[in-house]
Amino acid sequence: MNRAPSIPRTPPSVGAAGSDRRPFAQSGASAAIRVMIVDDSLTVRTIFKRMVESDPALVIVGTASSAERAIAQLAAEPADVVLLDLEMPGIGGLDALPAILATPGKPQVLVVSSLTMDGAEHTMSALQMGAADTLLKPRPGGFTEDYRAQLLGKIRALGSRFAERDAAPQQTAEPSFVRPGPGHGLSRRSWRPEVVAIGASTGGIHALGLMLRRLGPGFDLPILITQHLPASFMPVFARQVETACGRPAEIAADGLTLSPGRILIAPGHGHIVVQRKGAMLAVRISTEPAVSGCLPSVDPMLESLAAACEGRALGVILSGMGRDGVVGAKSLIDAGGTIYAQNADTSAVWGMPGAVARAGLASLIAPPELIGDAVMAQAAAPAAPTHR
Repeated sequence: MNRAPSIPRTPPSVGAAGSDRRPFAQSGASAAIRVMIVDDSLTVRTIFKRMVESDPALVIVGTASSAERAIAQLAAEPADVVLLDLEMPGIGGLDALPAILATPGKPQVLVVSSLTMDGAEHTMSALQMGAADTLLKPRPGGFTEDYRAQLLGKIRALGSRFAERDAAPQQTAEPSFVRPGPGHGLSRRSWRPEVVAIGASTGGIHALGLMLRRLGPGFDLPILITQHLPASFMPVFARQVETACGRPAEIAADGLTLSPGRILIAPGHGHIVVQRKGAMLAVRISTEPAVSGCLPSVDPMLESLAAACEGRALGVILSGMGRDGVVGAKSLIDAGGTIYAQNADTSAVWGMPGAVARAGLASLIAPPELIGDAVMAQAAAPAAPTHR
């Protein structure tokens, strides 16, 4: 058995069992993010527990060796974030996911899985079902300080939804239509867009599925999708997208054209850039560093659409960590395009959509299903006048 790495520990103090108050990491600290670890390996549970306890902003509320035990514990001791292994004895993490998501704390789930082909299929299924994010489970000896920092960063981001939603504008179940400011080419927003471009990251796969299922058989606009995912997940993701909307989806490559109803997905190694070639729009794949540091990044996709379509494009920013998309969204708005953003209440992380909303760039802030309805309505608008 591998010895767990030596990690400084800051034992948190936990509130009384059954209390509906969130526990505190230490006296005088802000409310801690409550974490549960679910894995059938005692070694993995021990390592993760030490890593989580090294961060004073996090507190362990329980560990479980099976999904059945996790569900029972979460009913009594709610968690904000659950680290979930998918391959375990009993019902397993994937089959238990809906019940875990429905426990009283309505936790965000971080899938920690091995990256085999079967692992990728199961992980993508979990993300489509509502898990927020994924992290590779390293081989023995791979639990390094860099891995610890990555794990804690993801937990903090997923647990930050309380602060994000508190800071968000008060929202209702109805979509929030925002009157854009002056100087943004408003006349073009009444036109039918040439392209719909969607950007998403953490929590975005589930939101994307909800949105795409609202696009009816009559929807024929080309769709571009930039989803932050490792390259090895992209083929599985493309198949999921096809299933969600009933039309072909493929990974973008240099020279592919944007034809009616076609869906192109940014590959894991580069950004989608759109160029006009006569009456056609085509894509190329760029690996130039993006402002956001993401690969693929939403910004180059939206920035290129602003130029290639002269603003006749609709951008959608779904759940995701960070600010990727805000630079491209501004370029598209300045060219006369339109941006829709997912609302805070339905986002796993309101980073990307929150950034465009706070910048005043989103004309619609809503749950993904209502965004899908709005995209359908926009596709039915009159076509833009032809330039001579």
